[in-house]
Amino acid sequence: VQLQASGGGLVRAGGSLRLSCEASGNVPNTWRVRWYRQAPGKMREFIASIDNRNITDYVDSVKGRFACSRDDGQNTYYLQMNNLKPEDTAVYYCKLFLLLSMANYWGQGTLVTVSS
Repeated sequence: VQLQASGGGLVRAGGSLRLSCEASGNVPNTWRVRWYRQAPGKMREFIASIDNRNITDYVDSVKGRFACSRDDGQNTYYLQMNNLKPEDTAVYYCKLFLLLSMANYWGQGTLVTVSS
């Protein structure tokens, strides 16, 4: 399985972006996708997740602004980001966890820059 992340870019504060994470290869039907971000000079942090039961989880800093979704037919997972703030500037990563094999697959990261 390989993950291809896309959708990052430059946006003004208050704007929106949608990140995509497309998985190639065979993806079993029990999985969880976690989204992380790493701001300059900071540790990578977990921000959101979605699993095959459509259960989502968000950290407080993005709750109400970010939303995870999925397109099982395309093996693609999305992170919709609304009302972006300058402090959301970071490289965003997706990670696919397959429950049966306990394997983790990382996307390559996509840069989001939010200007004030």
